[in-house]
Parts: sequence; C-alpha cells; structure tokens
Amino acid sequence: MIFRILTAAALPLLLVTSMASATEQSINVNEADSDALQALAGVGPATAAAIIQDRADNGPYESPEALTRVNGIGAATLDAIREQITFE
Repeated sequence: MIFRILTAAALPLLLVTSMASATEQSINVNEADSDALQALAGVGPATAAAIIQDRADNGPYESPEALTRVNGIGAATLDAIREQITFE
C-alpha cells in the first residue's frame, strides 16, 4: 500500500523531469524539422510550419531576434525559447 502511494506521488515528478530534460537540449532552428520546433515553448504546428517556410524563403536565421519575422513569434515567445535555440 505504501509503495503504491509513493509511486503515485513520484510519477508526476518523473514526468515533469523527463519533459524538462527533453527541452534542455538546444534546437538548431536552421535545421530543425516541425516536430523538433514544436518542442519549443509556444511553438505549435502552424508556427513550426511558418518557421520552416520563412527559413526556405529568406535563408537561415542568424540571431534570436530574426525569428520575430515569423508570424506567431513575438517578444514573449522569443523570451520563452531564447535559451533553447541555436543557429549553428
């Protein structure tokens, strides 16, 4: 019985920890596919598609601020993902 209680209490913590570590790796926005881009906070399927299309139309991103040229990426989203993205 105690094992079940401890397991039930620990499961949410394990899930949060694994979700956090999944996004701790930097994502190269110049090479990432839609699924990888959607791992970023505030980036869903439509924004991921817009990033990929903008990248194809205008070339690679050279700075975080360059992402604001994508409809759906504003200051708040940029601040949320800044530490998770790379451009190399």
